[in-house]
Amino acid sequence: MSGSDPAHRPDRERRSTSSAAAAAGAQIQRRRRQRGMSQAELARRTGLSKATLSQLEAGAGNPTIDTLDAIAVALSIPLTDLLTRDAAPGTVHLPATVASDEGPTRELLRRISGGHSLELWRLRLPAHTSVDGVPHAPGTTEHLLVASGRLVAGPIDDLRSLGPGDLLAFAGDAPHSYRTGDAPADVTVVIASPAVG
Repeated sequence: MSGSDPAHRPDRERRSTSSAAAAAGAQIQRRRRQRGMSQAELARRTGLSKATLSQLEAGAGNPTIDTLDAIAVALSIPLTDLLTRDAAPGTVHLPATVASDEGPTRELLRRISGGHSLELWRLRLPAHTSVDGVPHAPGTTEHLLVASGRLVAGPIDDLRSLGPGDLLAFAGDAPHSYRTGDAPADVTVVIASPAVG
């Protein structure tokens, strides 16, 4: 039977709508909590009732674009941040790639959503150095891009071995560390913290 059978289309559409509403609800709740904002406060800022907001966060509502836009404005984030289904990506490790000899090589390594405060750091660690990272504010993501050398870094329960060109992104609001071996390391660090609205 053809997959385009109209009799089955409504069920697929309902599942798709339900899935999208659940993803948006999870993002609303996540971003609200990152900002230390209560449901009552977000409801007040958006003009929604607390019951409606609670339903949306539970994925039980069917929000309009206007409603999501009002919520995004109140949370000081782009509307697209509420439409992503990547609510909890965990640790992201991108190994280095080989550059082309025929011209420039451009790679999008990581898109950092709006509504963040960004800090760009250069971290240079001598050989045989160990540094424990202090957990940052809730919702912070740390990105490491290794320029030279090798190190072991990341959340203490998910450490990764990194070399030149490797990118690592992880939750910076948990204990993390950086350790070098026999050689020094030069690392670019981008810290993305939720902006205080």
